[in-house]
Amino acid sequence: MRITKIIRNFETIILQMGIKKVVFLGSKPIGYHCFAYLLQTSAQLNVEVVGLLTHKRKEFGSEYDLKTLAAKYEIPVIDTLDTLPDCDIIYSVQYHQILKPQHISKARQVAVNLHMAPLPEYRGSNQFSYAILDKKTEFGTTIHKIDARIDHGDILFQKRFPIPDNCWVNDLYELTYNASLNLFKQTLSHIISANYTPLPQQALEGKYGTALHFRNEIGVLKEIDLTWEKEKIERHIRATYMPGFEPPYCIIDGKKIYFAQSFS
Repeated sequence: MRITKIIRNFETIILQMGIKKVVFLGSKPIGYHCFAYLLQTSAQLNVEVVGLLTHKRKEFGSEYDLKTLAAKYEIPVIDTLDTLPDCDIIYSVQYHQILKPQHISKARQVAVNLHMAPLPEYRGSNQFSYAILDKKTEFGTTIHKIDARIDHGDILFQKRFPIPDNCWVNDLYELTYNASLNLFKQTLSHIISANYTPLPQQALEGKYGTALHFRNEIGVLKEIDLTWEKEKIERHIRATYMPGFEPPYCIIDGKKIYFAQSFS
């Protein structure tokens, strides 16, 4: 009887050795749906989700509350980056804080980020707006290693797609959202099993260039100068008019005059 118990315990240990422990960092609808997919497929992928770190965004409703989803699956909610548990993989999807080396080192295998833009050309924020302002014909989404710099680590997976003519920023967001969720699902098993070949971003800078943009730049982009050519005005409006956020505007007699989109 004792020998049988020892054998069973040994088999349990062997089985658990193959389980990868994952900490998920994320927010917004894309973070919610990626987290949901991770939880739904964790048994199939031999994964144990050992923690969630998130923050609530007031512009998104309770239907995208990652903490509620974590409670359903009995996943511990982590308070801060400094309390990250040791794990094999850290997976970040739209998490708002920058990870420092001591946070990244908590992942024994890899720390990765899903960035909703092509790299290396659009690091940081406001990527959809800048792509339209730059008259780009191609956009994309990227899964990359996390290092100490913003959206700077080696590329693991990337999906690029054409930007439609006269594209508005919310339309480009939706295209990127769908491509990002699909890329997450298609590559999750590869991330878990370390089945990838890292590509340094520097290898693509000659072809695509590189830029780093910050969140507070959007205010400047929204101010329209009526002396601009018609095409530039229209392009800036398409690049910055996002439902739910302050619209683009011009200044007349010291007052903001907002632009609105008509669907008639």
